[in-house]
Amino acid sequence: MNTEESPRFTPNYFVNRVFSEEEEKSLSEYLLRASKHHHGLTSKETRVLAYEYAVRNKKKFPSGWNETKSATYDWLYGFMKRNPSLSIHSPEATSLSRSTSFNKTNVAAFFGNLKQVHEQHKYQAGRIFNVDETGLMTVQKPPKVISAKGVKQIGQITSAERGVLVTMVGCINAQGNSIPPLLVFPRVNFKEHMLHGSPPGTVGVAKPSGWITKDLFLQWMDHFIQHASSSKENPTLLLLDNHESHCSIAAIDKARDAGITLLSFPPHCSHKLQPLDRTVYGPLKTFYNAACDSWMLRNPGKRVKFDFDLRRYF
Repeated sequence: MNTEESPRFTPNYFVNRVFSEEEEKSLSEYLLRASKHHHGLTSKETRVLAYEYAVRNKKKFPSGWNETKSATYDWLYGFMKRNPSLSIHSPEATSLSRSTSFNKTNVAAFFGNLKQVHEQHKYQAGRIFNVDETGLMTVQKPPKVISAKGVKQIGQITSAERGVLVTMVGCINAQGNSIPPLLVFPRVNFKEHMLHGSPPGTVGVAKPSGWITKDLFLQWMDHFIQHASSSKENPTLLLLDNHESHCSIAAIDKARDAGITLLSFPPHCSHKLQPLDRTVYGPLKTFYNAACDSWMLRNPGKRVKFDFDLRRYF
């Protein structure tokens, strides 16, 4: 056979595509931005993200995706071929002191982004918010007490040896106002009595682990949109950290539809930059522990119960 007349076969990476060219471009740009900020997604995380993206946009995809809650390696291979700007690298272990900590470069980049967003939307102080989570335990941290000089170790009664974790999602704005908190109770089912005595407007949800998740953060966003009256006509700026519960396709879409601009702090810098960490949660824990200790003194032999006592202390 004449080699010049032989047909040439080339792989077709565009057959049965799940996403459109525009959708894949958006996904590619997101991956590049994440990598630029030293939070590059692994192949597994990228496949999970693709699955969430497909479900969110009601795309037709192979049934196997539902079984693993992620796209297949074949899809990832084709996606990488169609987007040559992407490649899989073994990332350099960037030290905390050089890249992911509180330093001039990271802080300058954050405030540069903040300035750009502020100049674009001209936010008033009351439209700039910060959200963050903190854990409240039913076992308080004992305060310092007076004892005999020279004693190396003293004891102090606490509610129990091992505590129960309740996560609180708090939110404040630059004007000094706050959004009612959301409490994540370590239970399978939420009961209304768990919120008895809590601040007005508090939302309660249940999760066996007591931790915030992507789905629960979406519930909080609905709560935030309602209380902040956020919309495209009345936009808000929401500052938050890079916790995985904040980084979902559904959260990004919900924020865009409600006129919310999401701006994250540099990794491992929230203890220096985040207003809630700097000014709210420290005093909250101090007064919370003091309230628990006072209750223990007035109720000897009893334990603090998360679903009856804890929510009253903050």
